[in-house]
Amino acid sequence: MRVGVTLPQFEDRADRAIEAAVVAEGLGIDGVFCFDHLWPMGQPGRPALSSGPLLGALAASTSTIAIGSLVSRVGLVPDDVLVSMLSGVAVISGGRFIAGVGTGDHLSRAENEAYGVPFASADERRASVEAVGRAARRRGIPVWIGGGQAKTIELARGVGASVNLWDADPLRVAELVSTGLDVTWGGPIGTRVAVAAARLADLAAAGASWAVCGWPDSLEMVAEATQALRGPG
Repeated sequence: MRVGVTLPQFEDRADRAIEAAVVAEGLGIDGVFCFDHLWPMGQPGRPALSSGPLLGALAASTSTIAIGSLVSRVGLVPDDVLVSMLSGVAVISGGRFIAGVGTGDHLSRAENEAYGVPFASADERRASVEAVGRAARRRGIPVWIGGGQAKTIELARGVGASVNLWDADPLRVAELVSTGLDVTWGGPIGTRVAVAAARLADLAAAGASWAVCGWPDSLEMVAEATQALRGPG
């Protein structure tokens, strides 16, 4: 199982996110990932760096680490524009990019409405995720489709994409893996090495191909927990 981290992007400047990606690469962490929100969830007074430009900057500032969106949310821009952005980052990164794509949910509605962006129906958003996912796959870009709902899971299966589950129980991961899906996971793993290593071990045993650690207090802690999971060498 590969291990990644989310970056500090709810800020006015990209310096800290780029620095964190460079440090993560040096520590041997497998990937760095960006959210796609107009503000931190439920905190409209705080800033958020746009994921597209940030992903491009990360690709240009690193050389080996995987870079991904977790997830790029359909509906903020037209589908073709989103596909173009994902494809551009894939080229800049030299093939290191993972395109996480998702529908968003009712918690994202306020972000759209604040900027006059229509919030489409769930069926329309799923259709956009399918279109964007298929287009990215045709370009050779690995695709993760976010969400654990039955319709979303079947959509991912049809597209040939991985399913990304946020903070799901390892038993749920194992259930989906048993059906032949590639399952990736994202969420908090704790602040202590022993707790984080145990969480990662549970996810690895469940069959997750990736665990993306959300909001880690310390990149060094994630690296130590990953090393504890993998053992010597």
